[in-house]
Amino acid sequence: MKLRVPLPALLVIALASGCHDSATTVITRAGGPVLVPVDSGYDFSVFVAAPPGDTSRLFVVERGGRILIRKHGVRQDSAFLNLTALTGGAFEYGVYSIAFHPHYATNRYVYVFYVDNAGAAQVSRFTADSTFDHADPASEHSILNVPQAADAVLYGGLVTFGPDGKFYIAIGDGDANVDTAQTSRSQDSMAYQGKLLRVDVDAGDPYGIPADNPYVARSGWLHEIWQLGLRNPWRWSFDRQTGDVWIGDVGQNLWEEINYLPGGARPGNNFGWPFMEGDVCYRTGCDTAGLVLPLFKYPHNPACAVTGGYVYRGKASPDLSGVYLYGDYCAGWVRGLKMVAGKPVDAFTPLEAPLINDNVVSFGEDASGEVYVVMASGRIYRISQ
Repeated sequence: MKLRVPLPALLVIALASGCHDSATTVITRAGGPVLVPVDSGYDFSVFVAAPPGDTSRLFVVERGGRILIRKHGVRQDSAFLNLTALTGGAFEYGVYSIAFHPHYATNRYVYVFYVDNAGAAQVSRFTADSTFDHADPASEHSILNVPQAADAVLYGGLVTFGPDGKFYIAIGDGDANVDTAQTSRSQDSMAYQGKLLRVDVDAGDPYGIPADNPYVARSGWLHEIWQLGLRNPWRWSFDRQTGDVWIGDVGQNLWEEINYLPGGARPGNNFGWPFMEGDVCYRTGCDTAGLVLPLFKYPHNPACAVTGGYVYRGKASPDLSGVYLYGDYCAGWVRGLKMVAGKPVDAFTPLEAPLINDNVVSFGEDASGEVYVVMASGRIYRISQ
């Protein structure tokens, strides 16, 4: 995963005279966003997040298993949570994301998605101590375990709480051999893979099924399924203002796609994988009837893997308000879309060259709605304008 791309011709403004290290420079381009350095030196950083209402802490997830805290802008010496003993045994090992319960300030529950040593997708709840600066791995309470094939490479991996207070889990289809497979688990009504799941962690142990889930009354369907037909929804999000859903679904051979649902949209949508890749037939003779085609797609070469992001709702950069920020792992750029009359348009001139000599692995939000870009190199940037 640690790919590297050529250093682009960009306007870089050093924070200190003569400094050209991208960990300590503001990176910008005429007409585009500014990346303001926040921190560096993490071991394959893959996600950042913050508890609701907590403007003093930013949590940084390292793929290898540590979750660290920047408190009042200073990285803490000891990890908030260290799960290195629980992951590392599988090819696509690692901790992928965290989510904080809406009532984290009182129950101290944090939820983690990781690939366990057996190669399964594991979602667990941990409990922070009374300082909110540490959590004990022994407090683990399993929420869901989804076994994957030994050669699985598509885990999905982002967990979050929605505006409705329900808990959402993205599971990739896990199918490393989809080119030869006759069917995909993305279309299997009794498989968790290739789906967005929706559960209520406050209504049972480990969870209850919301009564308004789309397949709760249909036999032959897993009642947790909320959306289906996805390949690898590595990063996706809710617009914190509108409730709109934005899904970056990593493509197979030719196309990367961004799927979109307006807030309050009907659940149970089928996004078409493996019949479709983008809005193009992946399987010969595909039928698009009943499928939700992507809002937006872009081709491979040099791009290869969309990194879904967030709609900017912070206060520091009002010019970015309403812009959906996303990137590509291989191409190294950050771009923006904005909905105009129901259609996506480029919010600023698309970057054809990489934004930075790095791999854009994730985006994240803090409690104030500011958006961050996470690089596989261990560098964290805040997006500004």
